Amino acid sequence: MRAPDHKIYLASKSPRRRELLRQIGVDFELLMLRDKLPRGPDVDEVVRAGEAPEAYVARVTAEKAAFAQRVMLLRRLPERTILAADTSVVLGDQILGKPGNAIEAADMLRLLSGRTHQVITCVTVQAEEQAWHATQISEVSFNTLSERTIANYCAGAEPYDKAGAYGIQGMGALFIREIRGSHSGIMGLPLFETAQLLQQAGRTIL
Repeated sequence: MRAPDHKIYLASKSPRRRELLRQIGVDFELLMLRDKLPRGPDVDEVVRAGEAPEAYVARVTAEKAAFAQRVMLLRRLPERTILAADTSVVLGDQILGKPGNAIEAADMLRLLSGRTHQVITCVTVQAEEQAWHATQISEVSFNTLSERTIANYCAGAEPYDKAGAYGIQGMGALFIREIRGSHSGIMGLPLFETAQLLQQAGRTIL
């Protein structure tokens, strides 16, 4: 019987990441970063000129973890290990973020239709002054999508809080002909890599 672990802070709004952490028995509290402020978001998620997709995901994730640590200290919260993650859907060198509306969602799905794209997820675990990082890259092959399928999918709520405008854990799974990589990584938190990082930070999983 293992001893209970201390809680960590999850610096993410993603319900999928919460679900995945619960799946492996990690106890956590949310430490939310703000993305809509008069002065702008807490972490700049705009792609910089010449920034490669993998470098972009790694930078944003590291900045989320570092900012969450500053928030923890400023608010005088109990000091805990922090986990942050970021996921991008990438077609060639083009990063597909979260669609703002049905037109953007449909355009993204048309781009992905019948093609293979990458899903890049980076995870950072921050404990005091030390940080551990891991990046997981999966390849996802879509079937060819009809305009009717795209329209019906975009009429629901599923595409709008997900990079690339689809969710593998929902109806979007019907689009996927093949994956090579990590199912949980495509959802937003690769569990193998996450467990390895937490163990490096002294958090026993099993």
